[in-house]
Amino acid sequence: MRWQQGRRSRNIEDRRGGGRAAPRRKGGSGMGFMMTAALVVGGLIFGVNPMTLLNLAGGASGLTGGAGSLTGGSAGGVQYDASASQDDQAGQFVSSILGYTEDTWTKIFASYGAQYKAPKLVLFSKAVSSGCGTQSSAAGPFYCPGDSQIYIDTDFFRELQKMGAPGDFAMAYVIGHEVAHHIQNLEGISMKVQSLQRRVSKVESNRLSVLTELQADCYAGVWAHHTQKRTQFLEEGDLEEGLNAAAQIGDDTLLRKAGRTPHESMYTHGSAAQRQQWFTEGLRNGDVGRCNTFRDAGVSL
Repeated sequence: MRWQQGRRSRNIEDRRGGGRAAPRRKGGSGMGFMMTAALVVGGLIFGVNPMTLLNLAGGASGLTGGAGSLTGGSAGGVQYDASASQDDQAGQFVSSILGYTEDTWTKIFASYGAQYKAPKLVLFSKAVSSGCGTQSSAAGPFYCPGDSQIYIDTDFFRELQKMGAPGDFAMAYVIGHEVAHHIQNLEGISMKVQSLQRRVSKVESNRLSVLTELQADCYAGVWAHHTQKRTQFLEEGDLEEGLNAAAQIGDDTLLRKAGRTPHESMYTHGSAAQRQQWFTEGLRNGDVGRCNTFRDAGVSL
């Protein structure tokens, strides 16, 4: 993955090791990207080369790598000192991927006559205070609609490799998924889902959660589709990494590792097959309109 060629986002706040904290609004609830130590090494056998989803086969390998522009964006409220973090590859990676999401979603929103408001991303260690309360690193990366910010402990990326989902595009998928929750927040989907969840049973609430997460997976695929068309930032094997990551966090995978028998009523994020399916849907079509998991499930928001 040629992440070094991307511009660095300036919508990052580094709270690792006593970094500066921005004022936070109260309220809201988290919609986390759930990862647990139950993740294990497990491969998926793909019937076709996933690179063909974006017509990449035989093409990406011909492009040169190396660093391109390292200039930051023009977003306000800058709290990320890139010059102080040149040796921090994890921080630089996050900044680059966030920059890709900003540029791509800005163009997608503009195509619909709308303006994209990018989220802030907070890097933290061990635990963090957010508009959704205090969360520990054990919760994994998460998005808080209460303050419209994404929270990531960069140590998570090392754990991701140990838990069976290695690769830089696997990490990019994590970020893309959390940004997708921000898109849902901007669209008003998050609020509608939470309102509906308060009026239904636990089983139905879980089903709504699954539909929310699957839509975020699809949006992450849409982002990758359009970013690849613009920048050719993916290399051979990258999409396999993303699809593997999507599968490794399936509810059925986690439940089996925990010694429990998977049942759909227990799911909150979707099965491995569902997560791959919807991520692939976004990758193949690049169409936000094809990501309406609620409509396909007969749910009216």
